[in-house]
Parts: sequence; C-alpha cells; structure tokens
Amino acid sequence: MQDHQKEFIQLALTRNALRFGEFTLKSGRVSPYFFNAGSFDDGASLAVLGRCYAAAIQASQLNFDMLFGPAYKGIPLAATTAAALYSLHGRNLPYAFNRKEAKTHGEGGNIVGRPLAGRVLIVDDVITAGTAIRESIEIIRAAGAEPAGVALALDRQERGRGADGADLQESAVQEVQRLYGIPSISILTLAGLIESLRQGGSGLPATALAPMEAYRSRYGVQPRAAM
Repeated sequence: MQDHQKEFIQLALTRNALRFGEFTLKSGRVSPYFFNAGSFDDGASLAVLGRCYAAAIQASQLNFDMLFGPAYKGIPLAATTAAALYSLHGRNLPYAFNRKEAKTHGEGGNIVGRPLAGRVLIVDDVITAGTAIRESIEIIRAAGAEPAGVALALDRQERGRGADGADLQESAVQEVQRLYGIPSISILTLAGLIESLRQGGSGLPATALAPMEAYRSRYGVQPRAAM
C-alpha cells in the first residue's frame, strides 16, 4: 500500500468519512462500510485529500491538460487537486466545473473556470450509477475537448444494479471504462481497503474484515487490466 493510500485511510477514519457497521445503500444492499466524502469539510482535510488525489494521479502517469469537477462534490475536489498538483508536483493545470442548474449541457453559461480544452481529467468522489460522469463526458465533448479519464477517492469495485433491480456483471466504474474507453484512477479501492484490514493497524477495526470479505464475495467485481 502506498503512503498516500495510508494517509487517505487515516484521514477518512479521523473525519468519520469511512465507517464500518451495517448501512442500507440506495441499491437496497446492506453494506458493512460506508464512505461519505462530504465529511471532508474543512481546510485541513481538503488539503490532505488534495494531496492524496495528486499522488494517485501522478502515479498513474496519465496524460491530461486540465481538471473538471462535476457539480457539486466534484467542485472542491478538482480545486484542491489542482492546488496540490502545483504545490507538490510543479504542475500548474487549469480547472473548471459546471453549474448544475444549467439545463443545456455544453452551452455558454454553464461552465465556470477555464474553458474546456484538450484532454480533461474528471475528478469526483465515487461512481455510484455513473450518471454524473456520463453528464461530465457530454459536457466535455460538447465543448470540443476530450475526456482523458476519471480520478476517484474510492472505487467500491461493486457490481451495479440494472433498471429491473437485478445485479449486473460489471461495476459503474467498469461500465464507464467500457462505454467511453477512458481509464479510472482511484486513491483507494475496495481490494486495497480489505488488504489494509488484513494487515491490521491504521486504526481499522479487525472485526470489519470478515463482513468486508463476505460482501466482496457476494457483490464484488474482478478488476480489469489498466487501459
């Protein structure tokens, strides 16, 4: 496990963004853990979070020209990541975000920040159903730019649910990769979290390991090769 992943886990536990227990998700599944990036709600936590995003992005060696944060959670995430990429890695990259209240994607008035151009990396917390990412890709393409990939805080590596409620064979992240041919970068994955539980320490509860492994066995997906 990389240093930035350990730092992210510590941050998530300290800020109560990562919790263990029983949580009923929107899908109806009962999950043994819950992640809420909205708990990173002050300057100190955003600074650490941006550092973790920047480290994961740098490690990926992905080629891109600017960042895009989907409204609303993606807005501070893109901003703090841009700041960390500059202060820690010497990369001064522009960023932009959309106004969610705008009704027509890609037209004047719905983008704040640098005009979308070149290869654009989308920064968000998680992909649940993929709706925000698909909308982001539409906005980027409508501006004449190209989506370069998606950077996430956590990849749950969990099978999605179909419109009929049936379990799918791929996760929302994998669906985005398949449909749009773009890579996904994650600070942490479910597999990484379980491995950290196995190793112990980091403030993670040892009692969470068995429920986490059982949940992955039931709902998890196999990671695909890097694109």
